[in-house]
Amino acid sequence: MAGTIGVGLVGYKFMGKAHSNAYRQVAHFFPDVALRPEMKAICGRDEAGVRAAAEQFGWQGYETDWRALVARDDIGLVDVSTPGDSHAPIAIAAAGNGKHVFCEKPLANTLAEARQMLAAVRQNKVVGMVNFNYRRVPAVQLAKRLIDEGRIGQIYHWRAVYLQDWIMDPNFPLVWRLQKDTAGAGTLGDLGAHVIDLARMLVGEISHVSGMLTTFIKQRPVLAGTTGGLGAAGGQELGEVTVDDAALFLTQFANGAVGSFEVTRFAKGRANYNSFEINGSKGSIQFNLERMNELNVLFDDDTADVKGYRNVLVTDGGAHPYMSAWWPAGHIIGWEHTFTHGVYDLMNGIAAGQSPAATFEDGMRCQAILDAVERSAGSGAWVEPEYE
Repeated sequence: MAGTIGVGLVGYKFMGKAHSNAYRQVAHFFPDVALRPEMKAICGRDEAGVRAAAEQFGWQGYETDWRALVARDDIGLVDVSTPGDSHAPIAIAAAGNGKHVFCEKPLANTLAEARQMLAAVRQNKVVGMVNFNYRRVPAVQLAKRLIDEGRIGQIYHWRAVYLQDWIMDPNFPLVWRLQKDTAGAGTLGDLGAHVIDLARMLVGEISHVSGMLTTFIKQRPVLAGTTGGLGAAGGQELGEVTVDDAALFLTQFANGAVGSFEVTRFAKGRANYNSFEINGSKGSIQFNLERMNELNVLFDDDTADVKGYRNVLVTDGGAHPYMSAWWPAGHIIGWEHTFTHGVYDLMNGIAAGQSPAATFEDGMRCQAILDAVERSAGSGAWVEPEYE
């Protein structure tokens, strides 16, 4: 019978809900999981809100101060699902108390913080994993397997877009994701981090970047109860948007491949369009998150009468990663399942004493690329990520 580990989760809203569901479901659907998470406490500053979340999501209790949570003897894993400005202090304190750390992406707000977090998990010999959940879409794992087996040959091109449209209304308020002090970056960090991580996993290390950033709406209404806005006509208080609304960048990979990336929250009609195409010497692969159970593949060894892209439904438990835990072939899974897959790998990693990918090293390297894109956008030059 699997052992157990006490879990403390910091953050109880969007990501807190997704992570809570994963902890509840993992042992129900993956009976071979090496450790079973015990949902000890969820943490948030608003006592009424976090108490309600604890009841709704199935936590045994709650805390209103993360410092108390990371010090608890009954907690062995601390899950950091907060805005980026608190990732570093929570993760470093948790590791210092001998807790394993599961952290939302991007790992930190700055490259310096990411390096400190990596050093903390290494020095304290604890597991550190970053929740790049799109790694654990079965179709993406199938793409990796095809690449690793040499099925598409030498990779020449990576082409990725991640498009959303949820802040296009100029009256959308100045939420934390639009403030650099809290979020670290805008679309670049929020969406760009995901596609950078996928590119590193599927194609390889990035050696050079050339980027541009832009902000389309530079002032937005200040949320009630906050300060620091600028007076506007009619009494409406506006505050400065201090992050990017869109980012575009080119990359050179260490293996000779080239890449293009576009991320934006201003693509009208796109809700969560995370798509990539990889072109190799023997074939191509194309994926779109909005059709996450499908992978489009093309192989040169097809005969002429059927040559071209084919659509693979990645739902067969006998052939496709993670799917044996779920439903019969053809019965699709959803976005929330990627979190369950991540928790499954995390539990097994903790039991084995090894950090599953994406490790804090992966998170730091992603942060170095985000940093390089920002530096390139400021200088207009090609720059190298500072991995060391």
